[in-house]
Amino acid sequence: MPIRSRLVFCLAALPLAGCSTLGYYAHLAGGETALLAARRPIARVVADPATSPTLKTRLELAARARAFASDTLRLPRNRSYTSYADLHRDYAVWNVFAAAEFSLDAHRHCFPIAGCVAYRGYYDKARAERYAAELRTRGLETYVGGVSAFSTLGFFADPILNTMLRWDDDELAGTIFHELAHQRVYLKGDTEFNESFASFVQREGLRQWRATRGLAPADEVAAAHDEAFEALVLAARGRLAALYAEPLPAEEMRTRKAQEFARLRADYAQLRDTQWHGDKSYDGWFAGDLNNAKLLPFGLYRRWTAAFAALYAQNGGDWERFFVAVERLKQATPAERGAQLETLQAPP
Repeated sequence: MPIRSRLVFCLAALPLAGCSTLGYYAHLAGGETALLAARRPIARVVADPATSPTLKTRLELAARARAFASDTLRLPRNRSYTSYADLHRDYAVWNVFAAAEFSLDAHRHCFPIAGCVAYRGYYDKARAERYAAELRTRGLETYVGGVSAFSTLGFFADPILNTMLRWDDDELAGTIFHELAHQRVYLKGDTEFNESFASFVQREGLRQWRATRGLAPADEVAAAHDEAFEALVLAARGRLAALYAEPLPAEEMRTRKAQEFARLRADYAQLRDTQWHGDKSYDGWFAGDLNNAKLLPFGLYRRWTAAFAALYAQNGGDWERFFVAVERLKQATPAERGAQLETLQAPP
């Protein structure tokens, strides 16, 4: 999951307030306007003789998954993911993460509707890289990551994007379920809650989607590799957090920090070449520099997925009852919500 990051990039805040520059808001408005202008109804694209057979097949699958999302998973029935837009680029947006040299706390950005998030998104990679360079002049470490799909939380009718079609059928359908889940329940300012909830809906929704179509359960090898990779990175992040809490001189801190990142590389290489039998899916992530900012996206998607799975089971596998229970969690105080999630997360 970290490689195919789908962090919610909320553009629903567009009468924009509270961010750093009007120029950034103008960029968001222009980027979203261009994306919306590129939309074409899926039915029209499929009926167009100029549409390639491959694209037609993928969009027909997306349309069936979209119907399943509302009919079976009880996700919002609206115009989101009923159209298609070709952006003629590799990613929909690029997110900029930043953190201090000896900290794993994200440099946060706040929006009126989405609340505070640990990144800032751009429709243009060059703009994202310029902003990252600006943050580095302030002494922050940065990471720029491409995102293939995002949600505007139902504020706009989000389309299927060409950037989503690079995935296999399961990932495409699962992404539709994931993003629509954000439209069903969204807790302002709590990324772990939102992403864990949507990831559970994606996983359980995909299981039911495959069963309905008479398909065997999904191959769990790739998912297991994702989880093992994320666990590896989170372990390194835990060690770094402990290191940064020590009262050490800056030079010694830098030396030990470098050692931890070297250990992360070595641990990954061993995992790849032994248990994974040479699977190099994550080599690209390690090809660039490693720093605190690059570790920030990890842990957001699966922190509470087991808790939401338990809540779903408690409600008899009934989606409507489950969503009501999630809404109750959302209304609790942060302390109460955390305690309830911890209880749900605990093994029986």
